[in-house]
Amino acid sequence: MRVFVINVDGEPLMPCTPVIARLLLDGGNAVVKRVMPFTITLTREPPTKHVDGLTLGVDAGSKTAGFAVADQQGNVYYASRVELRDDIKDKMDRRRKYRRARRSRKCRYRQPRFDNRRNSIKDDRVPPSMRSKVASHDKEIAFIASILPIHDVIIEVGTFDPRAIADPAVLDDPSLYQHGARFGFYNTRAFVLHRDDYTCRHCNGRSHDPHLHVHHVMYRDNGGSDDPANLVTLCKTCHDSVHDGSIVLDITGLHRRAGTRHATLFNVVRSHLAKHHPEATQTFGYITKARRESLGLPKDHHVDAAVIASIGSPVTFVQDIVLSKRCVPRGDYQRSKGVRSEKRIPAGKVHGFRKFDKVRHRGIACFVKGRRSTGYFSLMAIDGTELPFKPIPKAKLIQRLEARTSWLTTSKRGGVSSPD
Repeated sequence: MRVFVINVDGEPLMPCTPVIARLLLDGGNAVVKRVMPFTITLTREPPTKHVDGLTLGVDAGSKTAGFAVADQQGNVYYASRVELRDDIKDKMDRRRKYRRARRSRKCRYRQPRFDNRRNSIKDDRVPPSMRSKVASHDKEIAFIASILPIHDVIIEVGTFDPRAIADPAVLDDPSLYQHGARFGFYNTRAFVLHRDDYTCRHCNGRSHDPHLHVHHVMYRDNGGSDDPANLVTLCKTCHDSVHDGSIVLDITGLHRRAGTRHATLFNVVRSHLAKHHPEATQTFGYITKARRESLGLPKDHHVDAAVIASIGSPVTFVQDIVLSKRCVPRGDYQRSKGVRSEKRIPAGKVHGFRKFDKVRHRGIACFVKGRRSTGYFSLMAIDGTELPFKPIPKAKLIQRLEARTSWLTTSKRGGVSSPD
């Protein structure tokens, strides 16, 4: 285990052992700057500055990203896994729905915005959902550079081919890029109807209903896509019965193909990371995979980042604590509730706690999920799962560890070194 050290002038130094950190704190030569990860700041200039050339490896992603710092010998001093936000688009869609409904009611009229969207047409515009993912990578890189002397940055990049993911046959026949399975059909609905021979896949025409619908096997509300593998032809009678719950589809041979949404998102994240960090060296996923398998290491985001940072050397986790971080909103958009918004939702503290505060209850570190004015709270793990405490936790029995930020952070021992 290592303790991160920052000089008097704010420059990061090489981490030290807990024994050295304790002696510095007891002697008044350092103060605690941060608890997680544990970081101290020197109060006086050291006689010599111990600074080595460390390399930061970044395993970029659209859902989860991995970060690790290692030296030339493969000693890993920092490792983290960051879960990126994936709820921004849904929240913006909901906000847009409320705004349009409010505009159509008989209240104060607001002129619709059609030609006044300067932000949407400006050059190099990044959507808010994508901007959050790129900013999360930049934020973690800046944080690591503030506690460790980083000399080199290596980012794993690579371009995913969504067309090849949907249909691997295009790798052997490039002409399929322009002549795919749906070539010659007006839209996806026409392709699905033709594929199913214009016949209901449930009743095979026994209902004699001439109206045909295209049904999503996995509803779009649950993440289902418009891919033909997730669509099936049903007559109106069967379609209504499926949504009423009176019948359950049992169609053999139908499968839901994996979507290419995150592959597309990663392509955008990759391009913007290259622009934001032009000094960084780029590597590719197949190189990381070959090195990881040759070292006998398991597949994980922080392990891949450690392999990237070690540049092929055997990996040794000197800092065996892996940080798990989850990006959350800075606050809740909703400020009131009720039929006429007559009930205000408290945005500040309730019994001394805010939402997403890191607390300890019965020896377990967790986060505040819900607060009640009666003093009863609901607590959750970092992934949002509510913890089943019985009886329900009370505010007076909860100890606050850290105030809420836009990132939830926990730690666990998860470093895996290369076998001898």
